[in-house]
Amino acid sequence: MKEFCESEVAKLRRWGNFQLSNRYKKIGWIIVIAAFLLMVANKFVDGPEWVKPIMHNLMILGFLIVSISKEKVEDELMVSLRGLSYRLAFIMGVLYTLIQPYVEYGVNYLVNGKAEMSTSYFQVILFILLIQIMFFNMLKRAMK
Repeated sequence: MKEFCESEVAKLRRWGNFQLSNRYKKIGWIIVIAAFLLMVANKFVDGPEWVKPIMHNLMILGFLIVSISKEKVEDELMVSLRGLSYRLAFIMGVLYTLIQPYVEYGVNYLVNGKAEMSTSYFQVILFILLIQIMFFNMLKRAMK
């Protein structure tokens, strides 16, 4: 049993240390920008409804690629800062998921007179990825 647990821990550590090389960061940003531009264009053109979720998923994929791409110099400090930024993003994401529907409910009630409460996977995942990337870059700049 102990060997099985050690084997599973080793597998998890390998997955936990998985990162893309630094050149994928640019590819991730290109995907994010392209998805954003296509989403804006889709607003002005009466495109099919199925395009919107694809653009959302492309944007999430682009941010994920940026998030898991290595820095040019990936040392222990960067690993530590990345872990801290993921923890902060997770906590902020949970709080966002708990609070955002009530804020949306209140704003809809005040502006439109009708109350709606919803949270989509796109909002939550995008929020978590944006917070992680933002905190990581802030921490990186603070350590220089």
